[in-house]
Amino acid sequence: MLWCGIIRFMNNKIMWLVIAVVLVGGLYFINNKDVVEESNAMSFFVTSENPGSGANFGGLAGADAHCQALAEAVGAGDKTWKAYLSATATGSENVVNARDRIGDGPWYNVNGVLIANDLDELHGENNLSKETALSEKGEVINGRGDSPNVHDILTGSTVEGLASSDEGDTTCGNWTSESEGSAIVDHHDRRGLDELPPALSWNSSHGSRGCSLENLNGTGGGGLLYCFATE
Repeated sequence: MLWCGIIRFMNNKIMWLVIAVVLVGGLYFINNKDVVEESNAMSFFVTSENPGSGANFGGLAGADAHCQALAEAVGAGDKTWKAYLSATATGSENVVNARDRIGDGPWYNVNGVLIANDLDELHGENNLSKETALSEKGEVINGRGDSPNVHDILTGSTVEGLASSDEGDTTCGNWTSESEGSAIVDHHDRRGLDELPPALSWNSSHGSRGCSLENLNGTGGGGLLYCFATE
């Protein structure tokens, strides 16, 4: 009888241990599922980091690959990601407009907050600000007043999302230079030295001092990009 009691006690203990493991595993799955679903809902982010080569991404394809890799790292790699970058015409390349690369919308940040419903809204009255232009990790990107300030996001674009027709380099050699040249940048936090439209623009504020990471840092940038899911 004593042995039977011990066996029943051990069986009950094992049973409760199994139940506890199942419950903990279930909670972990639910929490992980929420994270994955949140990442899958994301269709817009600001890159959390630069690869280390300033404005040289190896061209548009390299910039897109950077967006894709960061998205994959947070479980959102099932979408096709494109960098919001324009490129100017060369002897062998046609003009590329940033707005033509990123799909039709709508776009949401990692927290599911709507950035814009479509291209017209994105280039008009959108919901892009320091509080909503989050990284793929859900981090707030430093802006004016923070240290360091990295609010200059690379775009090479006009306010309409088009490649610039201005003379001189506006895309750091179509995103292949990390030394000479310049690129159009913007202020993701919609803040600048004054209240004029360029200072408040999310996609076209001014030219960078240069194309190296050091020069981008020197004018308030970190060589970061906007990434949009095209589908």
